[in-house]
Amino acid sequence: MEFTKMHGLGNDFIVVFGEKSLPGNAAELAVKLCNRFFGIGADGLVYILPSERGDYMMRIMNSDGSEAEQCGNAIRCVAKYVYDHGHVQSEQIVIETIGAGEQKVKLQVKDGQVETVTVDMGEPILSGPQIPVNIEAEPVLGRPIETDGKEFTFTAVSMGNPHCVIYVDDAVSFDLATWGPKLEVHPLFPRKVNVEFATVKDRGRIDMRVWERGAGPTLACGTGACATLVSSVLNGVSDRAAWVSLKGGDLYIEWNEEDNHVYMTGPAEAVFKGSVSI
Repeated sequence: MEFTKMHGLGNDFIVVFGEKSLPGNAAELAVKLCNRFFGIGADGLVYILPSERGDYMMRIMNSDGSEAEQCGNAIRCVAKYVYDHGHVQSEQIVIETIGAGEQKVKLQVKDGQVETVTVDMGEPILSGPQIPVNIEAEPVLGRPIETDGKEFTFTAVSMGNPHCVIYVDDAVSFDLATWGPKLEVHPLFPRKVNVEFATVKDRGRIDMRVWERGAGPTLACGTGACATLVSSVLNGVSDRAAWVSLKGGDLYIEWNEEDNHVYMTGPAEAVFKGSVSI
């Protein structure tokens, strides 16, 4: 199997192009190939597939073999891949995902290569049952959650996948490894949850660290950055457009008041190509 290793702000993926549909053993392949010691190493295995509703469809398997409905960093990598390899010629394309449907993508191109990508991430989902979280409310704002004797306050948002945003004094040094895995599987979240720990620096900048459902700690999470911005607006602590600073770099997120859509802008990089026996 031929692949391209790519990343968005350090959130890295094994990208495969040319399959007609998702292979039946995709989950097993993800576990095997994403292993950083015995495989290629990545946060996820991404398939770029044909689409009847867009230019291409993205399917992403997490490193634990579960499937993610959506991934903001991966969709930027997919957009860069199909443009840089000549599979699309337009700088405005549509990528289909199972969590958010057809997503409009705008490419910023320099010297024939994609430098940054702006993705229409759609409208945030704020209804508890639809996120899903076991709370009948819209929005699920400033709610308590307890695990292992410690109580946090969270806001829940879905960007096609579920997120739990928690504000802390210092997100950069927060003990992500202790609390992330406990909150990911909290019974409040029937499909588990991505957990973001955030610190608002000012109304235009937010520090965030993430524990991703099915992948653990990653250097960046595009949907998580979007959820964090939406949460911060709902809590009245940020403007509707802000930079979200992740461990791997910064994303510019805007929650547009006119169409209620969230827009994410950031880079994508190709690292190397290779082939692997499967």
